Amino acid sequence: MTQVAPTLQAFFTDRLARQLQASPRTIASYRDTLRLLLCFAQQQTGKPPSSLDWSDLDEPLISSFLVHLEADRGNSARTRNLRLTAIRSLFKYAALRHPEHAAVIARVLSIPPKRFEKRTITFLTADEADALLAAPDPARWEGRRDRAMLTLALQAGLRVSELIALRCADIVLGTGAHVRCEGKGRRQRSVPLTAPTQTVLTTWLKERGGRPHDPLFPTRTGRQLSRDAIEHRLALHAASAAKWCLSLQGKRLHPHVLRHSCAMSLLQAGVDTTVIALWLGHADVRSTQPYLHADLTIKERALALVTPANVTPGRYKPSDSVLAFLEAL
Repeated sequence: MTQVAPTLQAFFTDRLARQLQASPRTIASYRDTLRLLLCFAQQQTGKPPSSLDWSDLDEPLISSFLVHLEADRGNSARTRNLRLTAIRSLFKYAALRHPEHAAVIARVLSIPPKRFEKRTITFLTADEADALLAAPDPARWEGRRDRAMLTLALQAGLRVSELIALRCADIVLGTGAHVRCEGKGRRQRSVPLTAPTQTVLTTWLKERGGRPHDPLFPTRTGRQLSRDAIEHRLALHAASAAKWCLSLQGKRLHPHVLRHSCAMSLLQAGVDTTVIALWLGHADVRSTQPYLHADLTIKERALALVTPANVTPGRYKPSDSVLAFLEAL
């Protein structure tokens, strides 16, 4: 093996796992990025990953890999930047262990993230959310599971990773009902549950009948649902709901839209943005600002507060000959 292989292994076992104590989701994301990079480098150089050296992973190859992500794999600029973050983290670690390759590493670290258009967030109105919750078939086990899952996601604003990781014991019913979850950066939070959500979850937990550490929303075989499975179920129910809720036909729904919808419902109810940030598990209240941009009702209220100027329509006419001269220049 060359110098890349042991450094790559130490990056995961020493740097991420021991020193940074990175979350399993972060480790999995970095693993996928570097696996894609090494496979791409093998195609470009003809060398297997165990034979690659740092001189093979130079700036032109890394730049070509980033282009490949967008052009061939269809990734967005945001995903491209996420992959670049993982690569930069590895190369920063390699810079300490391989100063002889400082020039190659420095050129890779100089690759900038790509700017991208920040679109207005997509969210569901109250009518659209009701139509989506009514779409799962209550006569089928999967339909009852999906209705409970979508209800909780819409009310608590959970990320899809948090939804997948929920266990039966994470739901606390009765007085002070809430759901416990662990978000980004291992930040744990509890989100209160409304009475309708409690009713749905109570019925589901009785049918679910799992042990405390079993997945709250499992597959038929009792395994944890995957991200792709949740996206597929959401797309299926959205297509069904769009048949009688026409406004859903023009919206592309993904699990994060449910989180956006929760935030928008809180914002439109007059909840302060700092409380919304705590509700959603944001590390910084600035992460809540996009919801302000997306809410037209806030802007309409601001417009209503502006008193129109009582100015008589007409054309300005200078009252002095010198001013008239200056105006004519």
